[in-house]
Amino acid sequence: MHDGARTANLLGAAALAVADLVTDDTTRAAGVSASGAAALVVLSASPGLSVTELGRRVGLSQPAAARMVDSLQAADLVNRRPGPGREVSVQPTSAGRHAASLLLTARGEPLGELVSVLDEGEQDTLADLLAKLLTRLYTRVGSSELLCRLCDRASCTASAPCPVGKAEREQGR
Repeated sequence: MHDGARTANLLGAAALAVADLVTDDTTRAAGVSASGAAALVVLSASPGLSVTELGRRVGLSQPAAARMVDSLQAADLVNRRPGPGREVSVQPTSAGRHAASLLLTARGEPLGELVSVLDEGEQDTLADLLAKLLTRLYTRVGSSELLCRLCDRASCTASAPCPVGKAEREQGR
């Protein structure tokens, strides 16, 4: 017998526990806030974003993004550079790129350990189900950058297309 409320509740509990695990491990790995961790990962994939665009991609207002960049710059993880007009571009330093690498490892290890309790067939089924859920989440969130702000992009696309990127392309964004 299918119990949709139970399934939704189990998903909610698992999602929250996984989010807590990932957030705790990634912030501890680089000694930065959750938004700072996301910013370092985003900048490692897309260096040179403006402060405003970086904030948009990690879910922060422009003033909050400026404060976050201030703290990352004080920790020698990013540098600001003049951009076109009044824009300021943000570049990760070598320490920032190293921190992003540590963050992705810290994110991947507990997730890999968690998934390892499933056999290969179950992992394939879970991957298919997660791809379907992420496609649906994209329609709600509307931003692949925000949805994938802590993604290990290389592992996401190693064996199949990214479901979020595919959903974005299908919506013509």
